[in-house]
Parts: sequence; C-alpha cells; structure tokens
Amino acid sequence: MTKRGVLAVISGPAGSGKSTIAESLIANSENITRAVTATTRTPRAGEKHGIDYIFMSKEEFSNDLDAGKFIEYNEFNNNFYGTPRSELDELIGEGKTVLLVIDVNGATAIKKEFPTAVTIFILPPTESSLKERLSSRGTEDAKAIKERLAIAKYEIKKITNYDYLVINDNIDDAIKDTEAILGIVSKHLLRGGELEMWKEGRYANWHGNHSNHPA
Repeated sequence: MTKRGVLAVISGPAGSGKSTIAESLIANSENITRAVTATTRTPRAGEKHGIDYIFMSKEEFSNDLDAGKFIEYNEFNNNFYGTPRSELDELIGEGKTVLLVIDVNGATAIKKEFPTAVTIFILPPTESSLKERLSSRGTEDAKAIKERLAIAKYEIKKITNYDYLVINDNIDDAIKDTEAILGIVSKHLLRGGELEMWKEGRYANWHGNHSNHPA
C-alpha cells in the first residue's frame, strides 16, 4: 500500500519569496510537486493547459464550482482561480508531498477540508525589507506597491493560524527551513523557532512594540 502524501500550504505577501521557495523545492526533489490550479484567465505566452494551469471558461468554472469540485477559489482581476479537489486527492494518494501556494483565505478553506495539511507562512524580516523587494522588481508603480503593503498587513494578521512561520531574510536559509518542515523535522530544529518568536513579540517591527499580537 502506498503511504499517503503530505499536503503543504505556503502563503505570504507578494515579494516574500514564497514562489521562489516552492519552485526550488519542486526542482530539487522527485517527491515534491505542486497541484495544478484552475483559472478563467487567458493563457500567457508559453503557458500550457494542464501544466501551468487548467484553463477554463467562466461557465465551466461556475459549473464545477456549483458541483463542489473546488476545495477553494478566489477572484482576482475579474478572473477566477480555484483548486480542484480531484487534483489534490490524486497526488496525495500517490504519496506525493503536494505544495499549494495560495493566499490566507484559501489556506483557511484548505485547512477545513484537510485538517492534517501543513501550513507555512513566508515573511521577510521587516516591513521595510518587503517594500524594498517590491520596489526592486520594477514591475509595479508606487500606488501598486502601497496596495501590496496594505494587503500584506492584512495577511500577517493571520500568521498565528499557521503551523509554521519562516522568516526569509536569506533565501537559501528559507528554502532549507521549509524543506525541514516538509521533511517532518521537529520545529525545535528549525532556525530560530520563528513562529514561537513571533508569538513572543520578537518581530515587533511588524506590529508595533506592544504585547498584543495579530489574531
């Protein structure tokens, strides 16, 4: 009998490095993969159906949504994105470690359906470092960066709902920490015990120098 796999949810603000971490883990492990999510947006140059996304019409997406075929979904820029239930069931049944890079709302929905899922939040060490990373990408103007930071402040209020927090002040260390989590290594062996440090107020620069933490 094949041992059931592990479902891991990775979240974090834009610019946190979550996608880079996920891509590195997938590229360097035969057993780590990602679930292909569905979208109603038009394929970009080079994207392939069933590999990058499952491309669907809005009518098809709506029908599958009504039929309960998505575990979670969201809307962005007038397009829908969702995680097919069958995709996760198949990969987990094959014994794979399945990565889902999704937002905090999607993570909540996944955790309800898969209580044993491992949830990991990726965060730069400070707000200023996140702003610098967003600016250095050169893909967004000042208004867009401000909006991204506002979303980030909403997202970090959900950090303590996650199983693990990885502070990405160095991408190589962040990849190793996330790999350790996926390898079911005790959190006490992780660099810094980041989530415990967050709860104790170690990263006060994210939420003020006080004892009240985001909930």
